[in-house]
Amino acid sequence: MHNLVIGAKGQLGTELTKLLDEKKINYVATDSKELDITDKNKVIDFFQKNKPEYVFHCAAYTAVDNAEEEPGKSMNQKVNVEGTKNVANAAERVGATLIYISTDYVFDGTKSEMYTEQDKPNPKNEYGKAKFEGEEIVSKIMSRYYILRTSWVFGKYGKNFVYTMLNLSKKHDKITVVSDQIGRPTWTRTLAEFMLYVVDNNLPFGLYQTSNDGQCSWYEFASEILKNTSTKVLPIKSDNYPQKAYRPKHSVMSLEKMNNTGFKNIDWKQALNKFLKDMENQ
Repeated sequence: MHNLVIGAKGQLGTELTKLLDEKKINYVATDSKELDITDKNKVIDFFQKNKPEYVFHCAAYTAVDNAEEEPGKSMNQKVNVEGTKNVANAAERVGATLIYISTDYVFDGTKSEMYTEQDKPNPKNEYGKAKFEGEEIVSKIMSRYYILRTSWVFGKYGKNFVYTMLNLSKKHDKITVVSDQIGRPTWTRTLAEFMLYVVDNNLPFGLYQTSNDGQCSWYEFASEILKNTSTKVLPIKSDNYPQKAYRPKHSVMSLEKMNNTGFKNIDWKQALNKFLKDMENQ
């Protein structure tokens, strides 16, 4: 076995396995039932038996608000920290390359310019803290690794903002969406393509920030999603829409390093429209 996809039934993992199928690349796919990454011994045994060459670590706990309720004890900590440590240790033992997915929530969102890979993270919510801890674990344990930070992920498989907006539009004539949080939407297809690109092109190991080009607010994102519907999207300030977890106001990450690799990226509007068109053609 050369390729292992962990968290293969999640939003990103499913997209990645579909892409591997298209390219006729062999892989083994696991979800939490087949490989519980929080069980250290099971992870070690699995890796020793299968000896993967490339490990695509798509497993993650992404319930951002729920992660605030039990800091240090939650599934957030078990999966995103302990699970990542188990995967990294097992991968290093067999000499594998690890591709780890992180988040823009490692930043506090107080910087007015784009965040670069050299900027010091300062996560303000429990999810961001756990994912940054995962980054540090990977970089300390692994000899061969790629950390791919991404943001505002949407795609065909699983729950995401696009589906939420489309479902709300079926029930409401008007929707209010926060307009003072700015970031970069990321199509799972683009992210999956870049995950394979770093491996296929033997890019230098390390940290890359990965999303579609362009930037917007959640309000602008929602407006684009619903532009062909009769639902009206209205802007609202974050203060009027309180949530348990802190959200960065400005988490736009620089894509200069990613785009300089020669990867053919597309704008988030193009990505969204391709995704919506694919949905219509189902």
